[in-house]
Amino acid sequence: MKLTDSQKDAINYNGNILVAAAAGSGKTAVLVERIVKKLCDSENPISADRLLIVTFTNAAAAEMRSRIEKRLDEECGKNPQNTALYMQKYLLSNAKICTIDSFCIDLVRENFEVLDISPDFTM
Repeated sequence: MKLTDSQKDAINYNGNILVAAAAGSGKTAVLVERIVKKLCDSENPISADRLLIVTFTNAAAAEMRSRIEKRLDEECGKNPQNTALYMQKYLLSNAKICTIDSFCIDLVRENFEVLDISPDFTM
């Protein structure tokens, strides 16, 4: 995929970003590249199990995880001696890549006592 200057800026920006664009414009590809860049950073990598990626659908969450895994596989293939990359692949299984609904429900389940609600609450 040939990236636009704006997409390159989004991938390389060192801070929080909001990616909003039309369907099929490459949002997922940009986010995957941004994530993989941060996971593969040789000086200050972000640990894959510390990721929180929130989407609107289960399909989008699964697609995001799959694409990140694929890109990490590619990076491992390019750098077979880099054990840190293999560790990132392993840690990715613990990354929180989910829908906004499941993230919120997990947050409530993990903090029911602070919220003063029953631990067996239902939606």
